Amino acid sequence: MMSFPDLALPIVEQLRAEAQSNPAKAIAFQGSPGANSHRAALEARPNMAPLPCYGFANAIDAVKSGEAGQAIIPIENSHNGRVADIHFLLPESGLSIVGEYFLPIHHALMAPPTAEGGPKPSLASIKGAYSHPQALGQSRAFLREHDIVPLDFVDTAGAAAHVAKLGDRTIGAISPAISAELYGLEIVEDHVEDAHDNMTRFVILADKPTFLSVDPDKPAMTTFIFDVKNIPAALYKVLGCFATNGVNMTKLESYQVGASFSATRFYADIIGIPGDPAVDRALEECAFHSKELRILGTYEQARKRG
Repeated sequence: MMSFPDLALPIVEQLRAEAQSNPAKAIAFQGSPGANSHRAALEARPNMAPLPCYGFANAIDAVKSGEAGQAIIPIENSHNGRVADIHFLLPESGLSIVGEYFLPIHHALMAPPTAEGGPKPSLASIKGAYSHPQALGQSRAFLREHDIVPLDFVDTAGAAAHVAKLGDRTIGAISPAISAELYGLEIVEDHVEDAHDNMTRFVILADKPTFLSVDPDKPAMTTFIFDVKNIPAALYKVLGCFATNGVNMTKLESYQVGASFSATRFYADIIGIPGDPAVDRALEECAFHSKELRILGTYEQARKRG
């Protein structure tokens, strides 16, 4: 069932009404109000109205249908790796990456409050905690240390709303602290993430690409996918295209396309944009050694690499 938790629905409807008043100035995000993606939307695009969507595909579809001018999607976390499904959804979306945003991640363990005047929920009383798999992974050591069973939920803030409705004081949620205020929960323990430098990178999507001029004072990124030919040393040859042209590749990830396990697709970020002669040469040579190469977007760096 693709719906928000009951306690989140009034806030969702309010945010949707605000977004519908000017769709071009709306930015779609995945999750319930109070999720990290909601925070990222507010911080990255403070002049746009955040539009909550149930899933990543729904947020992408909101841009494709014209319900929102942009979408902001988490793509990777510094401690828990890439976000599942995104590398499959982005290439097929038809949208372009037009920006990026880095969000420091802080999570709290929260639970339903005790009766008025009663003691605060204790850490020892929590037996299980709902959250998005990424947040559970980012708090893995904390959960193990306190014998708390991780329970998957579609997003962090939705988990908080779900726990509030359950009302079981032995079941908590791991979510941004703002969720406790939104859904009437009590924070049992703050900053439960395993690493204080925990950071999630988001990409901002739009239906039209940005066209940037080559400017050494404004470092930019290009994201693209390519499918190597099924021949010996194909990837080695592709990587050599960027090495010999002095183009810095900051990200390279592989994943399988289809069920044959014979076609490998690579997702890559490089510093630089088309129009730079070195980048143009590297991409042209990469295309020669690949069955397919497709640029997903060029955009200004939000954070310096290297």
